[in-house]
Amino acid sequence: MREQFKLKPISKEAIPRAIQKAERYRLINQSWAAESICRDILEIDSNNQQVLVMLVLALTDQLAGGHATVMKAVHETLPRITDPYQRAYYTGIASERSGQAHMLRGGMGSGAMAYDALKDAMAWYEKAEAIRPAGNDDAILRWNTCARLITANSQLAPHVETAYEPALED
Repeated sequence: MREQFKLKPISKEAIPRAIQKAERYRLINQSWAAESICRDILEIDSNNQQVLVMLVLALTDQLAGGHATVMKAVHETLPRITDPYQRAYYTGIASERSGQAHMLRGGMGSGAMAYDALKDAMAWYEKAEAIRPAGNDDAILRWNTCARLITANSQLAPHVETAYEPALED
Protein backbone atom coordinates (compact mmCIF):
# COMPACT_ATOMS: atom_id res chain seq x y z
CA MET A 1 0.00 0.00 0.00
CA ARG A 2 1.25 3.47 -0.89
CA GLU A 3 1.98 5.82 1.94
CA GLN A 4 -0.29 8.87 2.01
CA PHE A 5 0.92 12.25 3.17
CA LYS A 6 -1.04 15.25 4.38
CA LEU A 7 0.26 18.19 2.38
CA LYS A 8 1.49 21.21 4.30
CA PRO A 9 -0.05 24.56 3.42
CA ILE A 10 2.10 27.55 2.59
CA SER A 11 1.43 30.97 4.09
CA LYS A 12 -0.29 33.73 2.13
CA GLU A 13 2.80 35.90 2.65
CA ALA A 14 4.92 33.28 0.84
CA ILE A 15 2.96 33.53 -2.43
CA PRO A 16 5.18 36.09 -4.24
CA ARG A 17 8.32 34.08 -3.49
CA ALA A 18 6.58 30.83 -4.46
CA ILE A 19 5.54 32.36 -7.80
CA GLN A 20 9.17 33.30 -8.48
CA LYS A 21 10.25 29.74 -7.69
CA ALA A 22 7.60 28.26 -9.99
CA GLU A 23 8.77 30.53 -12.81
CA ARG A 24 12.37 29.42 -12.26
CA TYR A 25 11.41 25.74 -12.29
CA ARG A 26 9.64 26.23 -15.63
CA LEU A 27 12.75 27.93 -17.02
CA ILE A 28 14.97 24.98 -16.06
CA ASN A 29 12.51 22.46 -17.56
CA GLN A 30 11.26 21.12 -14.25
CA SER A 31 7.63 21.84 -14.97
CA TRP A 32 6.47 19.09 -12.62
CA ALA A 33 8.00 21.13 -9.76
CA ALA A 34 6.39 24.34 -11.05
CA GLU A 35 3.05 22.51 -11.24
CA SER A 36 3.40 21.39 -7.63
CA ILE A 37 4.16 24.94 -6.44
CA CYS A 38 1.20 26.33 -8.43
CA ARG A 39 -1.09 23.77 -6.81
CA ASP A 40 0.22 24.78 -3.35
CA ILE A 41 -0.47 28.45 -4.09
CA LEU A 42 -3.95 27.71 -5.45
CA GLU A 43 -4.81 25.82 -2.26
CA ILE A 44 -4.72 29.13 -0.36
CA ASP A 45 -5.47 31.57 -3.21
CA SER A 46 -7.70 29.57 -5.54
CA ASN A 47 -8.48 32.47 -7.89
CA ASN A 48 -4.92 33.71 -8.45
CA GLN A 49 -5.06 34.39 -12.19
CA GLN A 50 -1.29 34.61 -12.68
CA VAL A 51 -0.85 31.20 -11.05
CA LEU A 52 -3.72 29.62 -13.00
CA VAL A 53 -2.01 30.70 -16.24
CA MET A 54 1.33 29.41 -14.97
CA LEU A 55 -0.29 26.09 -14.05
CA VAL A 56 -1.67 25.73 -17.60
CA LEU A 57 1.80 26.45 -18.98
CA ALA A 58 3.52 24.07 -16.56
CA LEU A 59 1.06 21.32 -17.44
CA THR A 60 1.39 21.83 -21.18
CA ASP A 61 5.18 21.81 -20.80
CA GLN A 62 4.70 18.17 -19.77
CA LEU A 63 2.56 17.07 -22.73
CA ALA A 64 5.23 14.92 -24.31
CA GLY A 65 5.14 12.61 -21.29
CA GLY A 66 1.49 11.83 -20.63
CA HIS A 67 -1.04 13.42 -22.92
CA ALA A 68 -4.47 12.33 -21.64
CA THR A 69 -4.03 13.06 -17.95
CA VAL A 70 -2.23 16.35 -18.61
CA MET A 71 -4.92 17.61 -21.00
CA LYS A 72 -7.63 16.65 -18.51
CA ALA A 73 -5.95 18.85 -15.88
CA VAL A 74 -5.49 21.66 -18.42
CA HIS A 75 -9.17 21.55 -19.40
CA GLU A 76 -10.16 21.66 -15.72
CA THR A 77 -7.96 24.74 -15.16
CA LEU A 78 -8.74 26.86 -18.24
CA PRO A 79 -12.34 27.77 -17.26
CA ARG A 80 -11.00 29.24 -14.02
CA ILE A 81 -9.17 31.96 -15.97
CA THR A 82 -11.65 34.83 -15.76
CA ASP A 83 -10.32 37.21 -18.43
CA PRO A 84 -11.93 36.17 -21.76
CA TYR A 85 -8.87 37.16 -23.82
CA GLN A 86 -6.46 35.21 -21.60
CA ARG A 87 -8.79 32.20 -21.46
CA ALA A 88 -9.03 32.10 -25.28
CA TYR A 89 -5.31 32.71 -25.78
CA TYR A 90 -4.18 30.06 -23.30
CA THR A 91 -6.73 27.57 -24.62
CA GLY A 92 -5.03 28.12 -27.97
CA ILE A 93 -1.62 27.61 -26.37
CA ALA A 94 -2.82 24.31 -24.86
CA SER A 95 -4.16 23.07 -28.21
CA GLU A 96 -1.01 24.17 -30.04
CA ARG A 97 1.23 22.38 -27.56
CA SER A 98 -0.99 19.31 -27.81
CA GLY A 99 -0.49 19.34 -31.57
CA GLN A 100 3.27 19.71 -31.18
CA ALA A 101 3.30 16.77 -28.74
CA HIS A 102 1.45 14.60 -31.28
CA MET A 103 4.01 15.61 -33.91
CA LEU A 104 6.92 14.69 -31.64
CA ARG A 105 5.50 11.35 -30.52
CA GLY A 106 4.53 10.28 -34.02
CA GLY A 107 2.76 7.01 -34.61
CA MET A 108 -0.33 6.02 -36.52
CA GLY A 109 -2.78 8.88 -36.88
CA SER A 110 -0.50 11.40 -35.18
CA GLY A 111 -0.40 13.67 -38.23
CA ALA A 112 -4.19 14.02 -38.25
CA MET A 113 -4.34 14.48 -34.46
CA ALA A 114 -1.63 17.15 -34.63
CA TYR A 115 -3.46 18.86 -37.51
CA ASP A 116 -6.75 18.87 -35.60
CA ALA A 117 -5.10 20.28 -32.47
CA LEU A 118 -3.30 23.01 -34.43
CA LYS A 119 -6.50 23.98 -36.27
CA ASP A 120 -8.28 24.12 -32.90
CA ALA A 121 -5.50 26.36 -31.59
CA MET A 122 -5.89 28.64 -34.61
CA ALA A 123 -9.63 28.97 -33.92
CA TRP A 124 -8.92 29.93 -30.30
CA TYR A 125 -6.27 32.42 -31.40
CA GLU A 126 -8.82 34.03 -33.74
CA LYS A 127 -11.23 34.38 -30.80
CA ALA A 128 -8.44 35.94 -28.73
CA GLU A 129 -7.43 38.23 -31.59
CA ALA A 130 -10.98 39.59 -31.83
CA ILE A 131 -10.90 40.73 -28.18
CA ARG A 132 -7.19 41.45 -27.70
CA PRO A 133 -5.95 44.52 -25.87
CA ALA A 134 -4.57 47.30 -28.06
CA GLY A 135 -1.00 46.63 -29.11
CA ASN A 136 -1.14 42.93 -28.19
CA ASP A 137 -0.65 40.78 -31.28
CA ASP A 138 0.40 37.62 -29.42
CA ALA A 139 -2.58 35.65 -30.77
CA ILE A 140 -1.67 36.64 -34.34
CA LEU A 141 1.94 35.54 -33.81
CA ARG A 142 0.77 32.14 -32.49
CA TRP A 143 -1.80 31.74 -35.31
CA ASN A 144 0.95 32.37 -37.86
CA THR A 145 3.18 29.80 -36.14
CA CYS A 146 0.45 27.16 -36.39
CA ALA A 147 -0.19 28.05 -40.04
CA ARG A 148 3.51 27.69 -40.84
CA LEU A 149 3.73 24.35 -38.99
CA ILE A 150 0.83 22.93 -40.96
CA THR A 151 2.14 24.29 -44.28
CA ALA A 152 5.68 23.01 -43.70
CA ASN A 153 4.74 19.47 -42.60
CA SER A 154 3.14 17.28 -45.25
CA GLN A 155 2.20 14.64 -42.64
CA LEU A 156 -0.13 17.19 -40.99
CA ALA A 157 -3.47 16.75 -42.71
CA PRO A 158 -7.10 16.21 -41.80
CA HIS A 159 -8.15 12.67 -40.96
CA VAL A 160 -9.43 10.86 -44.03
CA GLU A 161 -12.08 8.22 -43.56
CA THR A 162 -11.34 5.04 -45.46
CA ALA A 163 -13.77 2.26 -45.97
CA TYR A 164 -12.89 -0.82 -43.97
CA GLU A 165 -13.17 -4.05 -45.85
CA PRO A 166 -12.42 -7.19 -43.91
CA ALA A 167 -10.36 -9.79 -45.66
CA LEU A 168 -12.52 -12.72 -46.70
CA GLU A 169 -11.11 -16.18 -46.74
CA ASP A 170 -11.92 -18.54 -49.59
